Amino acid sequence: MVQGQPVVAYQNSHADGSDGSDTHELLTQLTGQLSRLVRDELGLARHEMLRQAKRAGVGGGALSVAAMMGMFGAAALLVAAGLALAYLLPGWLAAVVVAGGALLVSGMSALIGLLVMRAARLAPVETVDNVRLDIQTVRESIKR
Repeated sequence: MVQGQPVVAYQNSHADGSDGSDTHELLTQLTGQLSRLVRDELGLARHEMLRQAKRAGVGGGALSVAAMMGMFGAAALLVAAGLALAYLLPGWLAAVVVAGGALLVSGMSALIGLLVMRAARLAPVETVDNVRLDIQTVRESIKR
């Protein structure tokens, strides 16, 4: 099935107005066509989901590397901040202040990450649209 195209129902008619098929043949054709339609739509959904998953995987890998390198850099900056605060405060208090700031940044980052992940659309949007169009086409052909 071509993406975005509805299922097309063909009618065979003879001069006497009959279609030349009995009910059993028509039902056999219908079940065959519906089976093919379902297989095609499932194949399209699988292809779309794989494409989106690959894209998300590449992005996730890049984010993992960035996060790891960012943690090394942040650790060095936290040590420097703790040493600088140790000139003004006792060492233990400087460490608590720096750790509290790090935990605050961590919590805010986690919240932002959760909001972004919820907004990601991983559903097979094209396939859902095609299935809706197929259902509408079948309903219209039944009404005729």
